[in-house]
Amino acid sequence: MGEERAAYQLYVGVDVAAETFVAAWRTPCGKPSTPFTGEQTSAGFAALRHRLQAAGRSSAATLVVLEATGNYWVALAVALHEAGDVVRVVNPRQAHHCAKAQLRRAKTDALDARDLAQLAAALRPAPWTPPPAVDHEVRQRLVARDGLLAMRTQARNQRHALLQWPVVVAGVRQHLDELIADLDRRVAALEAEIAAVLRDSMWAESLVCLTSAPGIGLVTAAWLLVRTLNFALCAGPEALTASVGLAPVPHESGRTIRGRRAIGHDGNGRLRTALYMATRSAARYNPAITACYQRLRAAGKPPKVARCAAARKLLHLAWALGSKSQRFDPDHKQQQHAALPQLAA
Repeated sequence: MGEERAAYQLYVGVDVAAETFVAAWRTPCGKPSTPFTGEQTSAGFAALRHRLQAAGRSSAATLVVLEATGNYWVALAVALHEAGDVVRVVNPRQAHHCAKAQLRRAKTDALDARDLAQLAAALRPAPWTPPPAVDHEVRQRLVARDGLLAMRTQARNQRHALLQWPVVVAGVRQHLDELIADLDRRVAALEAEIAAVLRDSMWAESLVCLTSAPGIGLVTAAWLLVRTLNFALCAGPEALTASVGLAPVPHESGRTIRGRRAIGHDGNGRLRTALYMATRSAARYNPAITACYQRLRAAGKPPKVARCAAARKLLHLAWALGSKSQRFDPDHKQQQHAALPQLAA
């Protein structure tokens, strides 16, 4: 730990917005810099690197920390990484709570950048490297698919409301019918592209292993692969479950607070939703998930509680298949039980 602390001579925090960014840095002794504001362009990125080099520290001795705010941070992170800088990306909640711990009510981009620099010096988060090209290819198509599904739901709701009128204008209904049909075609086209990209990528074997399990379809498998970078971001099934937000967390304090364990709202909501929806099929056709779901329902657990537990078990199964490159085998007891620790609802 001491060697890692001494390795960096400059801690840089960068608060990123849509068009600009603000950077601030500090030395290990805690001396802060004057904030630097740049544009989200190649020229702005080069100007930041020039300012950091002027501080007299090499790239290897400089730690740059950014928040994972939307997609605005990606271009700067890639530019700094390609230039040889050490880049690390943190959850925005970490920076938010760092500011709250100082009991400071003021909020500016410069203060946020200084908080990130302080966070870099205190935590030294894990290094970040750009994901492989297949991640961008699949992730952007998945996000586009979600957008099309939202548009299709809106169009279907509009058509349903239209049909409640005593007299329906034929032209309006035709317009909505054509729009829905077009969205159906576009969604199907994106799904075909996702399948083709994955089949021709380094994640092809993992896709086959994941989709061999009843209940895990193409879209769920794709979300699993991009959110975990083919299970490289998780040390084990428990860590993966916690990152998705499917692990029950305690809420206790002293003798008076004895809250019930619940999954909460932390973690990756999109992947959590995909797994929750996947259990509808898995609870019917996957023997391991069926047994889990039926056992909890027989014990009097509400349907949502049973489905969350089933989704958790499905996630453990996905980790066992994807991380070990195994095909699903309903008769493989070690795969079904040893890789899936006991899960409480």
